[in-house]
Amino acid sequence: MAYDNLIECSRCGSDACYMQEVNQEIKIELCYGCGFQSNSIMKVDSQFLSEQMETLPDLYKALIDEEESGKVWMPSFHSVDGKGMVFADGTSREKWAWGAVKHIEVLEEEKDKYKGAKYRADMGTLKHFPERDFIGALTYINVLPE
Repeated sequence: MAYDNLIECSRCGSDACYMQEVNQEIKIELCYGCGFQSNSIMKVDSQFLSEQMETLPDLYKALIDEEESGKVWMPSFHSVDGKGMVFADGTSREKWAWGAVKHIEVLEEEKDKYKGAKYRADMGTLKHFPERDFIGALTYINVLPE
C-alpha cells in the first residue's frame, strides 16, 4: 500500500524530507531542506542511475552525493505551469545555488517559438538561493505560501 511520510533526510539531517512509498520495492524521497532527491532504485552501479547519468546536465552529475549504503542523492528540478521553475544553477560543485525563475504567459507572437506551451520561464526574474534554502526558492515562485 502506498503512503506518504515526513522523515529525517539522511543527506542533510532536515526533518522536512518527504517520502512516498510507491510499492514494497520503490520509495521516493524529496528533501525540502536541501532540495535533493533519491529513491530506492537509484543506487551506485544501478541501471537506473546509469540511465539518469546519460541525460543529466554536467552540474547535476557533479552534485550527486553517494551514501556508504550506495544510496544516491541528486538535485531536484521543479517546473510548475503558471508558477515557475527551481533548478540547480552554477558552474561546479563548489559554485552553485538554487535558481528560481517565474513563469509568464506565452504571447501570441511567441507561440511558434514555444510550440504549444502556455507559459515560459522569465529569465529576468532569476533569483538565487543557497542550498539550504530550497523552500525559499519554491516560495519565491509561489509554489509554497510565504
